[in-house]
Amino acid sequence: MSHLLVDISSHGFGHIAQTAPVVNELAQRIPGLRFTLRTAAPYSILQQRFRCDFQHIPASFDFGMQMANAVDVETEKSALAYRAFHAGWNEKVAREARTMRALKPDLLLANVPYLSLAAASVAGVPAVAMCSLNWADIYRHYCAEDAACGAISAQMLAAYSSARCFLKIEPALSMADISSARSIGPVAQAGSNRRTLLAEKLCLSVAMGGMEFRLPVERWPRLPETRWIVPQTWGVERDDMPALEGLGVAFGDVLASCDAVLTKPGYGTFVEAACAGVPVLYVARKDWPEEPYLVNWLKRNASCAEVERERLLTGELEDLLAQVWRLPAPPRPLATGANEAAQYLLENYF
Repeated sequence: MSHLLVDISSHGFGHIAQTAPVVNELAQRIPGLRFTLRTAAPYSILQQRFRCDFQHIPASFDFGMQMANAVDVETEKSALAYRAFHAGWNEKVAREARTMRALKPDLLLANVPYLSLAAASVAGVPAVAMCSLNWADIYRHYCAEDAACGAISAQMLAAYSSARCFLKIEPALSMADISSARSIGPVAQAGSNRRTLLAEKLCLSVAMGGMEFRLPVERWPRLPETRWIVPQTWGVERDDMPALEGLGVAFGDVLASCDAVLTKPGYGTFVEAACAGVPVLYVARKDWPEEPYLVNWLKRNASCAEVERERLLTGELEDLLAQVWRLPAPPRPLATGANEAAQYLLENYF
């Protein structure tokens, strides 16, 4: 029985959204393939996304960037965190290599922790990276002025370069420094439209990609025939703002059933909304290096509009919603990436 080890970043839920459709496709194509998922993401989220049996090992092999909230990066804290993370780098890689050998995988699929890739190289485990970004590019964008940046980014790039292939999921960063990059189409897990179960009235979803960004929705005005679906952790007590978790419907199905989604620029929600034909309101992050690639792709593939952060304080969104609903809907993009990734892995490793 072949064994696929899957290491997933826990910097938001977008990495899970990219990985699960590929794993699900492999599970269908290779009966008996054994999966081990290593991530710090909650098991409940994994259960929603992965439609196969898997062993879950709670673990974290990267941290992305230190965030003040879902949209704001704390640059100085991130630089210090990377210095600490790379202290004793070779010993850390050797330790993770020993752990990986004990798991005896036939292949590592990493989205996209570079420590895992470095450990796989030392352990002699074939490895493939897969993501729309890499942490070396993100780190250098924010921490280029830090004195340790040169040495740290060199270790990061060496780890990414050790992968036999980097499956670059579109829309993606250019990744000019990764010679093994191979472009594949968008990856999205299609949700089912369950509008009749949710309500006949207008529904809109607030999704921040698994990161906290509490909006003062209690102060928002009521909009005619409108319900906002919000995270349960916000503790909102308004009859026009039901909690997502209380609906008894998976997030992907909720998204596919809504008339619009309010979110930050992030791979999972952007691509899944576009593939479902759901208009998007997004609050810009401005300095996130992946954002231009995501936004340009979204403008070609979905009805969308940017929301100024000031509007999120007041909830004055009615005119923007009317604007995106008036836009002509472009053809829905095809999420071909999962099939392409699975085919590549099947042909080369299984």
